Amino acid sequence: MPVIKVKDNESFEQAMKRFKKTCEKAGILTELRRREYYDKPSIRKKKKAAASRKRALKKIRRMAR
Repeated sequence: MPVIKVKDNESFEQAMKRFKKTCEKAGILTELRRREYYDKPSIRKKKKAAASRKRALKKIRRMAR
């Protein structure tokens, strides 16, 4: 759980920006989106394999240049 202490003479916008940045680093939003609905283990495995294939193709395309 990210905690932000507002500094003296710091505007709300700056504090909010710092809070959002720490949340992003902690991976809270990605975890929230992942848990938004239940995936069966078989579907999770298929998604993982598809992501792996996509990364491999991207790597091959990058090396071809």
